Amino acid sequence: METTSTAEKKEEIKQKPLLGVTVHVDCVLLVITACSFLTRLWRLEEPRSIVFDEVHFGRFTGYYLQNVFFFDLHPPLGKLLLAAAGYVAGFQGNFQFTSIGQEYPCDGDIPIWHLRLIPALFGALLCPVIYQIFVTLGFNYWTATLAASLVVFDNALLTQSRFILIDSMLLFFCVLSIYSLVRFRRLKDRAFSKEWWGCLCMLGVSITCAISVKYAGIFTVFIVGLVLLYDYWQLIGDQTKSARTLWHHLLSYFGILVVLPIMLYLAIFYVNLQVLYKSGPHDDRMTSAFQASLEGGLSKITKGQPLEVAFGSQITLRHTHGSHPCWLHSHKHIYPIRYSDGRGSSAQQQVTCYSFKDINNWWIVKNPNHTNIQVSDPPEVIHDGDIIQLIHGMTGRTLNSHDVAAPVTPQMMEVTCYIDYNISHAAQNLWKVEIVNADIEGDTWQAIKSQVRLVHVNTSCALKVSGAQLPDWGFYQFEVGSDRIVNQDANIWNVEEHKYTRFGDDKDGDISDSLQQPDEEQTYTTGSNHHLGFLDKFLELQWRMLAANQEVHQEHRYSSEPLEWLLMQRGIAYWMNPTNNAQIHFLGNPVIWWSSSISLVIYILILCVFVVRWCRQCEDLSTDEWDRFLLAGVLFGGGWLANYLPYFLMERTLFLHHYLPAYICKIALLPVTLQLIYLHVLRSQIQRSLFTSLLAVWFTTVIMVFYQFTPFSYGHYSLSDEGIESRRWMDTWGFLIHSQLHV
Repeated sequence: METTSTAEKKEEIKQKPLLGVTVHVDCVLLVITACSFLTRLWRLEEPRSIVFDEVHFGRFTGYYLQNVFFFDLHPPLGKLLLAAAGYVAGFQGNFQFTSIGQEYPCDGDIPIWHLRLIPALFGALLCPVIYQIFVTLGFNYWTATLAASLVVFDNALLTQSRFILIDSMLLFFCVLSIYSLVRFRRLKDRAFSKEWWGCLCMLGVSITCAISVKYAGIFTVFIVGLVLLYDYWQLIGDQTKSARTLWHHLLSYFGILVVLPIMLYLAIFYVNLQVLYKSGPHDDRMTSAFQASLEGGLSKITKGQPLEVAFGSQITLRHTHGSHPCWLHSHKHIYPIRYSDGRGSSAQQQVTCYSFKDINNWWIVKNPNHTNIQVSDPPEVIHDGDIIQLIHGMTGRTLNSHDVAAPVTPQMMEVTCYIDYNISHAAQNLWKVEIVNADIEGDTWQAIKSQVRLVHVNTSCALKVSGAQLPDWGFYQFEVGSDRIVNQDANIWNVEEHKYTRFGDDKDGDISDSLQQPDEEQTYTTGSNHHLGFLDKFLELQWRMLAANQEVHQEHRYSSEPLEWLLMQRGIAYWMNPTNNAQIHFLGNPVIWWSSSISLVIYILILCVFVVRWCRQCEDLSTDEWDRFLLAGVLFGGGWLANYLPYFLMERTLFLHHYLPAYICKIALLPVTLQLIYLHVLRSQIQRSLFTSLLAVWFTTVIMVFYQFTPFSYGHYSLSDEGIESRRWMDTWGFLIHSQLHV
């Protein structure tokens, strides 16, 4: 018998191929992935009209392809990916995305399928990544299948993935970050192996991409950071690890999860700024130095202008750091004798900050010790600490301030152009030039480059834009005053346009005549190349973007509050067919949405019960099971909290789609809760069989409701008025009915 057995084994060895590959195919994963791609890509070109924020992101894509600078409050990665798709598809960026509902041309000028393909691919890839997260965490395949299926059959995730939007990219990179973290944690016993380094690098790249699409990605990064911090704390307590090993881990984390993301983030912005090198429609949001670094626009206007400001210079003064660009301005109108609150004014000439370029923005810098307002030869350059007067070019009156309360902000002093009424109200028109960035640009006052404060000599108050708008008598321009608090960004200015004052042979010429002369080469041009380095441009753009995120205050019919998101009380109308009831309406699958909200409460209750029983030494779960469910609670429950709670602190207009990162975490927690109930709450086989039957009915309902609401996701056919009303499960759902819009 032994001889026969040995012979058989040798025969088996002989029959094995020299080169063989064993492939394990997860058929369930393939089916789920196929369903995900099918639902996202089906009829992707429909509707052939601009849907919701395609009006913005489509326009941004055109700007990229034409190298035109624009400003947006979101980081550039998502928009760069859309632009790359447009470039590959041959889009020239010449289509004007004007308004929601605008028809796309049928001549192929705009590759709508290719532009929508990128968000659809990211949306489709969400499902297999969710599946892999559950498998990697150690949940059974039924739970992983259910989690991925819920993502496939949710209408909100479907809708947001089918149009030229960037939310699906954000969701994908957030979910990929969680998957990378879970895989990385499983390799803790194989530290510094190739696979360990690979997962750590994938984690660093994915969290960078999440933040680089939308800043909301930082909330997921926060959860990832907490888990890694806990793991490292546990590592410190492991006495088998040497101090050297701990340092190696710490330096690895710092290099891959801090240094690498910073470098990648900078690289993304570098590409963005290299592509957008031409002057564009949003230049005014940036400082003069930033604008002058772009091709065309301000750089064309200021080309060849004098660099150094001298006595006799004609200048426009731009408010440097304001969220609303404006220039120091005056006109012949005076302040009203008495304001609406009963306070009196000086009735002097108004000084404001005007949001548009205008000839009344021009001022002449005068030496207080001389009557001449021409530039001398050589020019008498102004330095940090010099005393000047500013003469308004069109009216010839000097910039003045005095101990009279400003019209809207009485804490500040009034700033005027002085009118001599021949009363005991002497002019106080001397201003000290303080160059804020003298340590960088030098102590000579330079156009574009120097940032200055103008400090009133008599009162030691600085010229400031309060940010308040004047009433109708001030033409709703921004209020200018002088403030005792000198060190603040609101009182920093810079010279934008600049030329030297000349009257030709007639030295007594009218000041306004010099402003109205045609531009010609300046006699005293020093020449300047207003080059702004990448880091300076990056820091300015970053600051403007973060500030703009807090300034989105606009009333919108479909805006909503965070509390309304829990039960999906208000959706968003994305698009409406102009002739029938076909429409795109952003709304989730109600069964999934409401069930996942309930599962949050159930998970917390079960967890609390298990904690109490554990304290009483009742071991309901093994150590591995306890760790698995607790980690899932941190990643999904904690992810929901981290992506949801911050919106209660935001004073900006919010919409239901802001809830999607929190929502996908909530969806993931639902299968976790169901497996917890099935394995550790239900004790008998009868209970589990009944529970399985109820789950089957529930999941069937999920699919049926998904199908019922697909007309609002695809907009592929028109529902009847009755069909729309039958789907209005809540009175607050704002579905549109064509016949009622035109009554």
